[in-house]
Amino acid sequence: MKKILKRRFRLSLTKNILLILAILAVGYLIINLSLRIITRHNQELAVPDFSGMGLDEAAALAEASDLRIDVTDSVYIRGMERGAIARQNPLPGSKVKKNRRIHLVINSVAPRQSVMPSLTGFSFRQAKTELTASGLKVGRLIYRQDIATNNVLEQKFNGEDIAPGTRINSGSIIDLVLGLNPSDSITFVPNVFGYTYQMAVDLLMDNSLNIRSCEFDSTVSTYSDSLEAYVYGLYPLPSDSVGVRIGSEVTLYLSKDKSRIPVPEDESDSTESIL
Repeated sequence: MKKILKRRFRLSLTKNILLILAILAVGYLIINLSLRIITRHNQELAVPDFSGMGLDEAAALAEASDLRIDVTDSVYIRGMERGAIARQNPLPGSKVKKNRRIHLVINSVAPRQSVMPSLTGFSFRQAKTELTASGLKVGRLIYRQDIATNNVLEQKFNGEDIAPGTRINSGSIIDLVLGLNPSDSITFVPNVFGYTYQMAVDLLMDNSLNIRSCEFDSTVSTYSDSLEAYVYGLYPLPSDSVGVRIGSEVTLYLSKDKSRIPVPEDESDSTESIL
């Protein structure tokens, strides 16, 4: 009788242990499955490119992509459509979970205002610093014979003189009339291969040169692309031995394809055309 009772007890204990193990296994599966559903395990979405879009278009694209958008800031970019999306985070192509919130920066609908500083009598470098600090941009460099080269003679906006203290939109372009001494009228085209557009323009202007035009290849299709493009060609070609007249114009050729940027060569080969 005792043996039978012991056997029954062992069977009962074994069944209870197996039952507990089964419950734990099922519980583990349920929890694991629930976590996978909640976190959408291995279900990632590619973030679309919202740059240049209006908010209505961006909202429709976000909804179709199972994402959400949120405007977090605004900037003012001259030449870009007002209210258009200027930047986003995460960046286009990033992998995110469903319903992820995409933070957007839009181009301000109402431009910010700047106060025109007084630049007459400043050197060009001082004037450029003042304009940048005021939220304005240097436009064309117009040279006129004078005793001092690169001395600011006049400041102009849209072809007209602009008085100090005038309120204008931030990002406006100010043309400068500068002095040019005939005995100091030569500059050199710097090497800006591999520079972004803005970096190239800044360096060329620092060398008293104007931008005639910018030519973008097929890799550049949006405003955002243009900011990320690199200079792969320019005319006249760079040289530190053959000078050009101060105020000369330079044409830039830009691409997002870095393989188009020429490999540095000896100075003797620098005159070969890369266009």
